[in-house]
Amino acid sequence: MADRRRQGGKIRSGHARVPPVVVADAGYGQNADFRAGLAGRGHAYVVGIRGDITVQPHDAHPTAPAWSGNGRRPQPRYRQPPVTVAELAVAAGREAFQEVTWREGSRGPMTSRFLTVRVRPAGVRSRRLAQAAAVARHGWWDGVLPEVRLLAEWPDGQDEPTRFWLSDLPDDTPIPELVRLAKIRWRIEHDYRELKHGLGLDHFEGRSWRGWHHHATLVAAAHAFLTEQRLAPKADTPNSPSTRPSTPSRTC
Repeated sequence: MADRRRQGGKIRSGHARVPPVVVADAGYGQNADFRAGLAGRGHAYVVGIRGDITVQPHDAHPTAPAWSGNGRRPQPRYRQPPVTVAELAVAAGREAFQEVTWREGSRGPMTSRFLTVRVRPAGVRSRRLAQAAAVARHGWWDGVLPEVRLLAEWPDGQDEPTRFWLSDLPDDTPIPELVRLAKIRWRIEHDYRELKHGLGLDHFEGRSWRGWHHHATLVAAAHAFLTEQRLAPKADTPNSPSTRPSTPSRTC
């Protein structure tokens, strides 16, 4: 089996393939079990979250009081209370956000202001998952919460940051690439709409799993073929009639 190792975001083997980055909205990203499941399977992610997720700063360290020798030995923990990602982004100040253009839209460049900072998700479920993983691996837990990267958006004209994401991509991932992945949801919605309205994904009327699986597989294969044709260098236009969505695409 070919060796599959990520180093600086690149593939070390010429034949192995690193799984694509998983992107998701806050409906999934808010779930600590979902994020831990992706990380445990080696899938890098960029997922939306709400502004009320609590975190510790990346440079915070848990400490334990001196043990008196009586009772249970004190466990390491963070002594300062966690803050929400919204509070952290506001505290950084508007001047800490940098302008990023992630793609060309129908009305010109899509541009906003973004901040990235390393944080440690500190919710109850995040702590329990970190402890369980450490105990399973080492037999004990030092109280340290795993680090991830927070991406926050503060558009011009807004009084405070409006959107937030968490990612476990390497630190050397450029901010424009991180923003592009965070904002790629419009493409996913576009493709899903095309699968439904253009290729009949929602036309299945059977009742068996095998029938649905065959139907969805054929629709996905048709979509992959049309996408390849649209992106082919010799294609007549970048947006041929066969792949144009039947409904307008709503961008982020």
